[in-house]
Amino acid sequence: MTLEANSRLLSNFLDYLRIEKGLARLTICAYTTDVCQFAEFLQKHKRFLLTARRIDVRDFLQQLFSYQVDGRSVGRKLSALRHLYRYLLLDKRIEHDPTLNIESPKQWKVLPKALARDEMDAMLAAPITLRSGSSARNTKEATALAARDRAMLEVFYAGAPRVSEIVAAKLEDLKLEAGYMLVRGKGDKERVVPLGKSAQDAVRKYLAESRPVLAIGKRSRSSSGTMARAGASVKYSPFLFIARGGGRLTRQRVWQMVRAASAVSGRAASPHMLRHSCATHMVENGADLRTVQTILGHADISTTQIYTHLALDRLRTVYQKHHPRARLRD
Repeated sequence: MTLEANSRLLSNFLDYLRIEKGLARLTICAYTTDVCQFAEFLQKHKRFLLTARRIDVRDFLQQLFSYQVDGRSVGRKLSALRHLYRYLLLDKRIEHDPTLNIESPKQWKVLPKALARDEMDAMLAAPITLRSGSSARNTKEATALAARDRAMLEVFYAGAPRVSEIVAAKLEDLKLEAGYMLVRGKGDKERVVPLGKSAQDAVRKYLAESRPVLAIGKRSRSSSGTMARAGASVKYSPFLFIARGGGRLTRQRVWQMVRAASAVSGRAASPHMLRHSCATHMVENGADLRTVQTILGHADISTTQIYTHLALDRLRTVYQKHHPRARLRD
């Protein structure tokens, strides 16, 4: 089968969807994109639509998940392929449907990556250093940046906020005395993020000693063209964590900070890995899924249930290592 034959097959399939199935134009456009994407995937493996196997379909879907494509989109792509191969069966172009008995993407479990507890401890205990290529204007500012980054790391691990939530957190959302902060997640839904003592202490120190240093406005140019301090003015910002000069932190800057801080553990971590680490370690220590679901802000408990797999993996490892009858002896 050639690429030209692939193209003719797709054209006939689209006619089938439009004329015989009566699908809407937008649905047909979406299915076209999905089938073409699968055809490109097959081409890289020197296969064609008519010669695809069940393993090819599964590998294609697994690749989509690895690229962080959401389950709903993956489900639509599988639906498009099912329509295609049912059509090919009816047209007697193939003898076996490669999409047969492939479970719904909702049943697939893609385990998130998380740091082990000793890796997390090492990361939080290590001194924070500025990322390569950056330079603080003075030691006082460098110390302030380090305290800010330490506080963010503690908050990430304490309450599992998303990176978008932590850069958008405002001073008024912080309830230190009560031991929590409010964040606004997906769909602008507000939830409570708990802060343990370690996170509270780090945030309190940052607010008292470091945030005022970072809030000092940048130098401004005088009318004579020389550089002069603008009266050491303090730039007001409603945000909890701020950049130098009182500006708003970017997601990229936070991502870079976490990556640099995680180097001591030997892992290249991301903010999302810290979120997963918090959830995983809570489940490992016996937290119920409903509580973890509330902390993470998951709309559906099925999303949270993935952490039970991680906890079970650790349970199995510990059991095999420590139980005297877990393994047969030589």
